[in-house]
Amino acid sequence: MRPVLVLNGPNLRRLGIREPDIYGAETFEDLVALCRETGRVLDLSVDVRQSDDEAEMIGWVHEAADARTPIVINPAAFTHYSYALRDALAQLTAPLIEVHITNPATREEFRHTSVVAGVATGTIAGFGLNSYVLALQALAALV
Repeated sequence: MRPVLVLNGPNLRRLGIREPDIYGAETFEDLVALCRETGRVLDLSVDVRQSDDEAEMIGWVHEAADARTPIVINPAAFTHYSYALRDALAQLTAPLIEVHITNPATREEFRHTSVVAGVATGTIAGFGLNSYVLALQALAALV
């Protein structure tokens, strides 16, 4: 099975609690189970992680870059301003799929810019937790 990291940025562990009218009622545990099951079907070994800490996230990206591990990432708020995360992601030598549960282009103006998109293989947004399924399917087709 091919290893894949699924990284999640700030506040995503609060899925189901945080603004369920926007992000849905499904929990982070539901997301983890969905990603692992999708990975199993696609012959991917999926490791799902979440951090509110930018430095920890960058460390995980360095780990993936060194191991040539593909990443699915929902950078959350880091999407819009973390040039440090973007620079770390630019070092990847494996596919990188940016995902968002909602469609940032339909939300507040500050969410319209992604500093990550320019180094990603592709972006999937607006399909709820299914965005992760679509991203894992895309990675499976690429690797």
